[in-house]
Amino acid sequence: MTTKQSPMADQQRIHPVDVEAPQPTVPLVPRELSRSEKGDPEPYPRRTLPVAHSRPPKKHRSCCCRCLCCTICTIILLVVAVAATLGILYLVFDPKLPKYSVDRLRVTAFSVDQNLTAHATFEVTVTATNPNKGIGIYYVSGSRLNVLYSGYDLCQGTLPEFYQGHRNTTVLGVVLSGDVQLGSTVMNELQQQQQTGTVPLDFKGDVPVRVKLGGLKLWKVTSRVRCSLVVDSLTANNQIRIKNSSCKFSLKL
Repeated sequence: MTTKQSPMADQQRIHPVDVEAPQPTVPLVPRELSRSEKGDPEPYPRRTLPVAHSRPPKKHRSCCCRCLCCTICTIILLVVAVAATLGILYLVFDPKLPKYSVDRLRVTAFSVDQNLTAHATFEVTVTATNPNKGIGIYYVSGSRLNVLYSGYDLCQGTLPEFYQGHRNTTVLGVVLSGDVQLGSTVMNELQQQQQTGTVPLDFKGDVPVRVKLGGLKLWKVTSRVRCSLVVDSLTANNQIRIKNSSCKFSLKL
């Protein structure tokens, strides 16, 4: 007896599939895009890769280097210009250092009390010579003069303000006074040196000045005078004879 199968049964039949048959491959790139410009198909499919755009390098470091180079070059040019200007001024004016000397020393008062405190008043004659033919010197306020014995500051004073012209010699009389406590050992040495007529003294002067080159008035500098003296006595109201004197001069910018 034959049985009829329904159409639903036909649809649910399982058809055998050949597993070993090659599966159709899907091209990575559409065929219409895998042809060359001539229209021929390319042997291998093309793959489009993303392009990474690199950022431009930062210019911050290069700007700093450029600014540093400009600053160094500017400083070098300024130094060269100043050196050239000073060289020209030196050739034109031919500057020479001024000369100083202590020519006379007079003790108007000198006494020692029971506490070994010395009271001294000196009159000092200082000669200042400006040998320059085109340079003037302004002696301004703030000077300080000292006379010392064995490191003890016996008296102090100041130099008057004045202008010293070209190739000029000026003689100045300065009064110095002060008090200082001496030890017994120092007093014994001083008495022995007065008996032999060889009393060593030091004269120090720090004097601010301003140099005038032609019509140009330069900045203020400090002239330093250091003199080593040997006098015959420190007796009051007596003309002291300077037996030996040597002075050195320097500038402090």
